[in-house]
Amino acid sequence: MLARAQGGAVIWGIFVKLAGTETVDLAAAAGFDFVVVDVEHSQLGEHEARRSIRHSAAVGLPAVVRVAGTDPAGVNLFLEAGAAGVQLSGLRSCAQARALVAATRYPPDGLRSVSLAQPAAGYGTRALADHLEASRAAPPLLAGQIESRATDDELTDIARDLDVLFIGPTDLSVDLGLAGALDHPSVARRMMEIASAAAAGGAVLGGWAPTASDARHLLDLGARYIVIASDLQLLGQT
Repeated sequence: MLARAQGGAVIWGIFVKLAGTETVDLAAAAGFDFVVVDVEHSQLGEHEARRSIRHSAAVGLPAVVRVAGTDPAGVNLFLEAGAAGVQLSGLRSCAQARALVAATRYPPDGLRSVSLAQPAAGYGTRALADHLEASRAAPPLLAGQIESRATDDELTDIARDLDVLFIGPTDLSVDLGLAGALDHPSVARRMMEIASAAAAGGAVLGGWAPTASDARHLLDLGARYIVIASDLQLLGQT
């Protein structure tokens, strides 16, 4: 999935906020490239989120999990369920980005606890050395959401530790005092700054849009990892 975006292809996802595997099935049938299981802004409990992630892996649709923190134990539960990546919201510093890296890498590269009792290790049928090598060769995708008018560190430096630098326009507009005015010039300027930092830092640019047509501005900025709406949002449309 990431290789396609790095190669210039646009990959499309949708936020999953509702429990049950049907949303995942419908996202796969609709042609989405991935889903983002949202444990930041949803009523999904840990068990429900892990079930959606596991089902996504079973049907061959990569699932990224959105989290609000980088607790290694919590992140590891989602990775062991089969999450293809982790998307961290509210990213403001290099320290947060490095903490995300550490939570998703086994020692000596990080802090992730090792267990073979998981699908990626064949539930113990795979040799430990083989499992560790496979994880190092294909680590989880790491996306960081920039949702503020300023960050503690330079955006380019933050981007260097990530695969995707993701624009969170709603929180960004609120932080700018614009309360959801996503088309305001100040929002557009900040989005351009994030896009430039992603390019300079070697990260794929990502972002959210309420509809596919609204994603045009993201495409114009060079975004290749785009999340459209959510299952909950689509249900609310008339």
